[in-house]
Amino acid sequence: MALANRLVENKSEATAIEITFGGAALRFNTPVSFAVTGALSDLTLNGVTIQPHTTHTAHEGDELQMATAAHGCRIYLALSAVLDAKRFLGSSSTYLPAALGGHEGRALMAGDRITLDSVRLVPAQATPEDLHPVSSNSYTLRAVEGPDFSRGSEQIWAEIYTATQRASRMGIELRGMFPVTEQVENRPSSAIWPGALQLPPGGNGFLLLADAQTTGGYPHILQVARADRHLLGQIRPGDRVRFLHRTQSQAVDALRAKQALLANWLPEFTL
Repeated sequence: MALANRLVENKSEATAIEITFGGAALRFNTPVSFAVTGALSDLTLNGVTIQPHTTHTAHEGDELQMATAAHGCRIYLALSAVLDAKRFLGSSSTYLPAALGGHEGRALMAGDRITLDSVRLVPAQATPEDLHPVSSNSYTLRAVEGPDFSRGSEQIWAEIYTATQRASRMGIELRGMFPVTEQVENRPSSAIWPGALQLPPGGNGFLLLADAQTTGGYPHILQVARADRHLLGQIRPGDRVRFLHRTQSQAVDALRAKQALLANWLPEFTL
């Protein structure tokens, strides 16, 4: 989202539109610049193919079509304007379970009209090639041991897991061989955050995403390093996931390196 906003000269956290899996169409009722990033999807403007990670300008009546994404899960559309969106606790993000924020607290539907304010046109530019995020059907994620990691958990580093159909902005279920953990009845809840891998009863793991709960009582056996956490939102059902074992100091070094890579293009953005 930050990359899309950069292309239309918005701040990184400016309100944008998130499209899950693609298969969307939007008609512009006013001239405006826009950019599309995220999952790989065939894009057309009035039937003419256009490229992601590039600034485009739409005119009144133009229609943008996004095909179903071939790789990745979420597409981001940024506009050189201020989108009308409800704010809650300082954010315009839509939180679907509680119907908060965004456009009436729900997903966009056919016929919805989004009001734009402070509309402007901006010059064309493109995201540097080395800053295009990975979009694939297979993800390798650097991770550190979680608070409930034990000697018997070592097998997790060699296993390749598969994302199941149980997936949302809260988390993704992973199927594969997980270590057997001691399930303590009435286990006290503890702090949890995106990137945590929990092992609830049932044998599969849950990898928590952006809308995850803040506390959890299931074993927390590993934590995806913050440098790779932005990749989690692109994992879709059927994708393969493997975890690479890193120490906490290695994870910190990786975060610093990726932040430095982004700094020239996104100076005010923090992973």
